[in-house]
Amino acid sequence: MLALLTVLVLAPRALAANGFSPPERLGFTVGDQWEPAIAADGFGHVYVLYPQYGWLPNCPDKERLAIQGFNGGWLMAAAFTQNCSLPSMILVVSDDNGLTWQPPRAIAPHTTGQFNAQIVVDPADRRTVYVAWLQDENVDAIVAKSVDFGQSWSIVVADRGSQDADKPILAVRNRDVYLAFNRSHKIRVAASHDGGITFSSADVNPAVPLVRALAGGAAVDPGQNAYIAWAGYTRRNGVKGRVNLYISKSSDGGKTWTTSLMDSSGTPPDCSAFQCEWEYLGAQITMASDEAGTLYALWNSGKEDLAPERIHFAFSTTSGDTWSPKTGLSLAPAGAEHAFPALVAGGAGDVRAAWMDTRNSPFWNVYYRSSSNGGATWTAESQLSAYLPGYRYIHVKGFSFPFGDYFGMAIDNDGRTQAVWGQGLNFRTPGSIWYSSGR
Repeated sequence: MLALLTVLVLAPRALAANGFSPPERLGFTVGDQWEPAIAADGFGHVYVLYPQYGWLPNCPDKERLAIQGFNGGWLMAAAFTQNCSLPSMILVVSDDNGLTWQPPRAIAPHTTGQFNAQIVVDPADRRTVYVAWLQDENVDAIVAKSVDFGQSWSIVVADRGSQDADKPILAVRNRDVYLAFNRSHKIRVAASHDGGITFSSADVNPAVPLVRALAGGAAVDPGQNAYIAWAGYTRRNGVKGRVNLYISKSSDGGKTWTTSLMDSSGTPPDCSAFQCEWEYLGAQITMASDEAGTLYALWNSGKEDLAPERIHFAFSTTSGDTWSPKTGLSLAPAGAEHAFPALVAGGAGDVRAAWMDTRNSPFWNVYYRSSSNGGATWTAESQLSAYLPGYRYIHVKGFSFPFGDYFGMAIDNDGRTQAVWGQGLNFRTPGSIWYSSGR
């Protein structure tokens, strides 16, 4: 009976007209599932890592209290009624490229909450799995590694500081591991060159003073150059100002970094009606490298303060020294809000992009396009999200609000795109994560 309450495993479904499987919910079916990360290896495994909020199944109760309908403070209420920390990092694994899923499980239970899931597979061996998160009041940046398809993990504190961190982003290739995150209004990068056993850290010095710096993407190209894509918030009107979008590069193992300005965006659109933080819908930038070394960047930005933003794409064939002019990918009409870019690259010229937008205002949906020639031409748009009954935040025209600051994609060993994202009622609760795969 417990398995029926806490685990959702669905039989394979036929592909929809857009070439993707209909969305299916992943993870526990109690509590909230938030901002997932996804990776795929060369042996048919797909890995989804996410933080579980609200309630953790299979955890001994201290004093179970009725918290149904508790609005805006569910995390605190749940934390005081369980022996287990909330949120907790939960791993869901498929052995057959997403056709079926193992029961969700806590990856490394801890006495404090665990935040900001990251998971990648080393593109060099397509086997070794790395994950990252923040814990201990977010002062510890954690990296863990598995060489047995996620069954066991070696865990290390990659960086520890006196101030809390935010938004870690992970990139690996061979024995080089880079974890970038915000600390003290800067992007800090913890780098390892022994496969994640030991780390050293350095700051990416911003070009201008910033009030916040948030990593959004990272890559290590075949030449072992490391790249971090990030957003820097400038000071204006107190703390709320324009957002600069950067890509920083290191050719010396993360000791020093050079930074290029990719774009500048207005003050983030207001989303207080959905109980979110002021920068939640702000400009973000992510990036990827294909196996030929071409770099790709995808971001949302807007010219005017508080105005809806658009999705932009650019590429570099010069190791990030120069970039193509930015181009738009979304076919949404003017005035639609765009946010949360996701990007993945595979073999030479294989790049795949996704984002969320409100072309069905006021509802959101997830859209996808791919290119086989490095972004010269793109497929038609595919809508990955779809209506499913039984959820008050999922409607015929879309879902109420994005649930989490990011979502993710991966390419499996059959060349299919694996995608996972969050849908919710608002920034707080309730919400869940959804999965689809296709070409």
